[in-house]
Amino acid sequence: MKLELQGARVIVTAGAQGIGRAIVDAYLAEGARVATCDTDDAALETLPPSVFRQRADMGDAAQIATFMAAALDALGGLDVLVNNAGIAGPTGPVEQLDPADWDACLNICLTSQFHCVRHAVPALRKSGNASVINLSSLAGRLGFALRTPYAAAKWGVIGLTKSLAIELGRDGIRCNAILPGIVAGDRQRRVLEAKAQRRGISFAEVEAEAFSYTSLKDYVQPEQIADQILFLTSPRGRTISGQAVSVCGDAQMLA
Repeated sequence: MKLELQGARVIVTAGAQGIGRAIVDAYLAEGARVATCDTDDAALETLPPSVFRQRADMGDAAQIATFMAAALDALGGLDVLVNNAGIAGPTGPVEQLDPADWDACLNICLTSQFHCVRHAVPALRKSGNASVINLSSLAGRLGFALRTPYAAAKWGVIGLTKSLAIELGRDGIRCNAILPGIVAGDRQRRVLEAKAQRRGISFAEVEAEAFSYTSLKDYVQPEQIADQILFLTSPRGRTISGQAVSVCGDAQMLA
């Protein structure tokens, strides 16, 4: 299938590692031009020379503004914004959570997407194939005990996405959310480790419990998420907007 993304101008936040890096690599393989940011300087240095990269903390509105302005200038416009940046947030009972941890999780997982979109929209209006992809989570549909800040932020992402789809549809800008399930990688491992430690059981037991609620007993690979995003933002996905698309192995619950 030809996705017709050659020359597309793409911004991916937090694109130097994990899911973000898989998204960056997938767009590059299609011939797109990519700009990204991250807080890991060493990871940024591993990106191909063709990628515009800049250190930026997505929890800082001023740094977001600086990055977006530089990225838009480097690309000479914009066709796709992928709001990938996020953190796992704290694990624990709600009454024991530090309010500062709550604020940080919502700021990076939700508010950063608002900031990126507001800077991107003027450029997206000039594109002939404009898309915004916001990374939510299965926690944004099912909820997640002991991970209330993360789940609340990811529910918010879906609300933001649906609202943007309605608001920006008249400008030809599509907006969709991706809801990953149990994704292979360091972040998921750390989440499961934190749960195992808090409950006093082994990592293997927590992992087995997590997969017990899925039809497909396997991790989602970052490349599978990237594939879905590429399709949605290509001309092939030109009539898909306002959707919360799960890539989760048919998970029924998060444990």
